[in-house]
Amino acid sequence: MATPFEDMFRQVPPVTRAYVCACVITTVAVHLEFLNPLNLYFNWKLIAYKHEIWRLFTPFLFFGYFGLNFIFHMYFLTRHSWDLEDQFYRGRMGDYVFMYLFGGVLLLLLNGVMVYSGSPMMFLAPALAFMVVYVWSRRNPTVNMSFLGLFTFSAPYLPWVILGFGLLLGQSPVHDILGIIAGHIYYYLEDVYPRIRPGRKILRTPGFLKSLFDDRE
Repeated sequence: MATPFEDMFRQVPPVTRAYVCACVITTVAVHLEFLNPLNLYFNWKLIAYKHEIWRLFTPFLFFGYFGLNFIFHMYFLTRHSWDLEDQFYRGRMGDYVFMYLFGGVLLLLLNGVMVYSGSPMMFLAPALAFMVVYVWSRRNPTVNMSFLGLFTFSAPYLPWVILGFGLLLGQSPVHDILGIIAGHIYYYLEDVYPRIRPGRKILRTPGFLKSLFDDRE
């Protein structure tokens, strides 16, 4: 007989489940010293000259060591990615995978600008999670939320509330800002532009992703 945890695990949509599991496994591996964060972080020189191609992907899998910050990110990522995938991408797994891939590429490009400025981000998982939260917030404009029972606000303000709360705690806003930029670009190209220019769509999920993932659902 399946346990309540197993039942809940199976209810999580596939893309969200796969990404969250990959992040948790990576964190556990680092905690147990099977992996070294120095082998995971983003480094253009090691990618370009040492051909350590995995560094294009591993920065999106590590949120940091176990702690409140990790739990905070896992909660917001799981909750909003689950709802986003269930509400807007049911039967369209390929489109949701493409959203993550597109967001990852955008964040790598934005981080490339930061490399040029001399202040690159070593890990981009928090920014990707924040992008998911931003897209969810824009697609749920009528949802009302409460912050610690102190005040209520509509969902589109959620990213800014989280960003402001982080600033009060002394956290750097860079990851949040990168996630907002990437999320807004995706939301504009996917949702807003097709309404402004009917019949025109800039973002199109590659056929191989649809063939690979949609047929599995």
